[in-house]
Order: sequence, then C-alpha cells, then structure tokens
Amino acid sequence: MSWTDNIDRVIRRHMELSDRMSTGTLPAEEFQAVSMEYAELTPIVEAAQTFRAAEAERTDLVAMIEDHSSDKEMRSLAREELENLDERLPELEQNLKLLLLPKDEADRRACIMEIRAGTGGDEAGLFAGDLLRMYQRYCQNHSWPFEVIDISENEVGGIAQVTVSINGAGAYGKLKFESGVHRVQRVPTTESGGRIHTSAATVAVLPEAQEVDIEINEGDLRVDTYRSQGAGGQHVNTTDSAIRITHLPTGLVVTCQDEKSQHKNRAKAMKVLRARLYDQERERQASERAADRKSMVGSGDRSERIRTYNFPQGRVTDHRINLTLYKLDRMMLGEALDEILDALILEDQSSLLAELGEAV
Repeated sequence: MSWTDNIDRVIRRHMELSDRMSTGTLPAEEFQAVSMEYAELTPIVEAAQTFRAAEAERTDLVAMIEDHSSDKEMRSLAREELENLDERLPELEQNLKLLLLPKDEADRRACIMEIRAGTGGDEAGLFAGDLLRMYQRYCQNHSWPFEVIDISENEVGGIAQVTVSINGAGAYGKLKFESGVHRVQRVPTTESGGRIHTSAATVAVLPEAQEVDIEINEGDLRVDTYRSQGAGGQHVNTTDSAIRITHLPTGLVVTCQDEKSQHKNRAKAMKVLRARLYDQERERQASERAADRKSMVGSGDRSERIRTYNFPQGRVTDHRINLTLYKLDRMMLGEALDEILDALILEDQSSLLAELGEAV
C-alpha cells in the first residue's frame, strides 16, 4: 500500500468515526474510544486536505500558464504563485508523511529507567552516578517527576545500579534512544599519574506498563523480604521492609528498598516487574517484524555502545548518528541532551520516511 493509499484509508476511517459519533446511540465507553481515535486522525485529515488543495491549485495554475489565450498579466501572476507553491508543496508533503508514520503507542507513556555500572570498577560506579544526576536534571528541566525506586551504592559514593520512575507524558518516546552502553573517558580522582581511563555504564529505558497490558499471576511470584541496606552493606532499617520479587516463569528479579513501608516497596517492585515483562513482549513482537524494518537508529541492543563522554576534550559523541557536541558540561547538567535526542528522533523519522517512499 502506497502512502497516498494510506491517506484515503485514513479519510474513510475518519468519516466512519464521525458518522458513528453523530448517531447519539453509542455507550459512553465506546463513544470515548471512538472520539479519541477521531481526534488522533483529525490532524492527518486536515493536513491531507491542505496538501490536496495545494496540488489542485497547482494544476489550475499550470493550466492557466499554458493557456496562451488568457490575459498576459494573469499568466505572469500565476507563474509567481506557482513558484511560491512549489516551495511550499514539499514541506506540506513532508508534514503529511510524518503524520502518517506508524505510531508507537508506548511513546506517549511514562517510563522506567535502569542504570548499571559496567566495566571500570569504582570509576564506572561514579559515572553511573553522574548519568543519574544528568537524567534527573533533564527531567527537572521538563517538569517530569523523577523518583528513585531502588538504588545500590558503592563505598566511594558511586552507584552499582539504580532504578527510577520518570512520570512524564511522552517521557518514553523522548528517552527510549538512551538505552545502550554509555562510555566515559576521563582521569579518575584516584589516578595519581594523570592517565585517562575508560569505563562504562549501561542504561535501559522501558515504557511504563499498566495492569491491562500485562497480567501477572500471583502464583508465578516468589516474594522475599529483608532489611534495607545502605552503601557498603550496612543496615539502614531495623525492619524487613525491603522486597525482592522473583517472576518464576521468566527468572526476572526486582528489588525495592527505597521506602520504609513494605507495602509501598512491593507496589514499586511490581511496577518495575510489569514494565520489564511488557518490554519483553514488545521486543518479541519487534523481532517478528524486524524483517520488515530495513533501517533503525542503532540495533536497539542494550549491549551496543551508543555514546562516549570525553572529559579531557569536553566533548560527547553519539556513535549511531556520528554527532559530536563540545558541550559536555551542559550535557551533564541535562541542558544539551535534547540536541542529541532530537537528532536521534529526526534520524529515526527519516529512516521511516525512506521506507514509506519505497512503498509508493
């Protein structure tokens, strides 16, 4: 099916939904679902109408220019209008194609982010802590609530692993390309010889899942309680409020010890487990469709090295799109991250548009 066929399909569906809403007989729940779909299709229909009106206008202008029996001044004006229209049409077409791109429903969701120290010992843990603060500042800049669900620190103030909830509409769609291996090059504070060391941390970004997305059987869970621990393993709580949930069918293990309440820790752990199971299902479906997707921003593999933060040179490089910014200080403050994220989203859209063009 070509992209122009998609326009006709969307317009027909939009009219069908309009007719169903106008009957006044739909149950409230069904009316809400129909009206939501109608609202989502409306911008596409409006863009299609604008594009097709411009195409029709172009046809009329060309006919006027080629009609030598028409007024000479009118033909001159038509040429000017045609020139302006030919500049606008590619933009109108591009906008319409972007609206027609397949949408990932999860893009509108909040997300769960997990950061783990990788190779590099204590320095890797310190870098994982730097990434945590970078994302926290980024979320503050976007007014997205940022909540630590579970964290394991090391003895030098770094982080072994941390799980956070980012509760902002569209947070997953914005941050999903952060999944992968982040590499840092810098001189550790413990390095007396001034040598540059390389270490790494892994980031995973999961769309937040609702109970309707993933049904979890309580019989599939093993729930253990233990006392919360701080850095270095010392106990920070005198009650067994920390929770470890094991999902037996998959072997997934989730822990949470951030709250003093066992009930709250369990609720947070279930939130993370649900997100991981939902992500697994999405990855399974994506692998089935992989043959149909010719181009991707990176492989999506979380073992893939996606970015390098070089402190001596003050630069950050995203290897998937070969983008280098000499704004490392602003990057770590969460201020320059959007420049990379927007470039990644644009590259992904361009890849999809190229595939859409091949289908014409």
